[in-house]
Amino acid sequence: MNALVAAAPHRRGACPGLSAPMPTGDGLLVRLKPVGTMSIAAFRGLCAAARRHGNGVIEVTARGSIQVRGLSAASAPRFADAIASFDIAAEDNIPVITNALAGLDPDEIIDARALAAELRRALGQTSLPRRLAPKVSVAIDGGGALDLDTLSTDVRLSGKLLSGAVALSISVGGDRASATQLGTITPSDCIDTSLRLLEVIARRGREARARDVLAAEGIEPFRESVRTLLLNSARPRERAGLEPDSRLRGNERKVAIGLHSLRDGSCARGVSLAFGHAEAATLELLADAAEDVGAHGIRTAPGRALIAIGLTREAATAFAAAAERLGFIVRADDPRRHVIACAGAPICASAQIASRAMAPRIAEIAARSLDDSFEIHVSGCAKGCAHPTPAAVTLVGTPDGCALVANGTARDVPSETVLPADVPAAIARYIEARHV
Repeated sequence: MNALVAAAPHRRGACPGLSAPMPTGDGLLVRLKPVGTMSIAAFRGLCAAARRHGNGVIEVTARGSIQVRGLSAASAPRFADAIASFDIAAEDNIPVITNALAGLDPDEIIDARALAAELRRALGQTSLPRRLAPKVSVAIDGGGALDLDTLSTDVRLSGKLLSGAVALSISVGGDRASATQLGTITPSDCIDTSLRLLEVIARRGREARARDVLAAEGIEPFRESVRTLLLNSARPRERAGLEPDSRLRGNERKVAIGLHSLRDGSCARGVSLAFGHAEAATLELLADAAEDVGAHGIRTAPGRALIAIGLTREAATAFAAAAERLGFIVRADDPRRHVIACAGAPICASAQIASRAMAPRIAEIAARSLDDSFEIHVSGCAKGCAHPTPAAVTLVGTPDGCALVANGTARDVPSETVLPADVPAAIARYIEARHV
């Protein structure tokens, strides 16, 4: 763990894993994706290590990774050693993403956790991790309440029921709605299929992503690579006992926030970090609250969320109340959930505005309009690190003020630029125009 690349130049699109921290405006940043459940003690230890070796700011990303900020060339190796001592299973390679409650959810139709573990082992025996772009990722969706529909990945495998048997639908280059469908395979071919599809991307060079291959060459390179593995059959049903669109109805099936029943009869309770970040000391208090009500572990989840595992329903209610007192998001309709803000100034030296300081007021103004179809991205600069995809409104810090982009990204041409003091009124105008 000590061989950290602390001084290497940062290439946009790189992933700052434990073995390769990334220089940012407030020092070095590392990202880790815990696999499975962290013990309460391990999570508390991670938070204490972030406070001791970094600046005490911890972020949970849209994909459920943990980011620790403010490390130095001297402290980053010590932080990595601390994580190793806590025995936290974490990816530091090609991300293989599974459902947040994989292995625990009674509604799962396939064991995504086992398939992911097997794929990680297989990847470790190939040259693919060295040949693929750092952000290339694989999603294995085993079913259940917390799906991976909104995550954009290079390779997607989703559990289906096909004529009463379990199968995997495979697609490339996007989220559930936008990915290009290739066909269906048996679970036993999951690893071979994934490696073949990743090999197609790797052969196009270190910068290539699945979407680039699709744009330049179409579907055929991918489909040809797995043609012998595809099942010749009718389109599979969505999930056992579900209507085709039922997984899309209601926040309770889409976000980690809230109460979830587990396979062993216990419950899990998800909460989210407001604007994706919290002080390490506050997260330690959250760990204490989880332990006090009997939780035996914590998982991260897409949507900047944390899930306490192994609760009774009464304990879950008590945990949510404690989390709310600490400032965490405990309801899916909380408007803060739909405002994405980067670290901003003064945390990040690249930022022109204090993104996170502005975010609460923006959420308050836009509360009536914010939902899954209307998000506001507050970006300290034009890099747009926190939300690279389009948002209904994107606010970008510039030397001249705050640029506003409608239905675009931080890199798109703004419709106007206003002073920071005028941002609330400008946001209100955008919302009013949307309802006209």
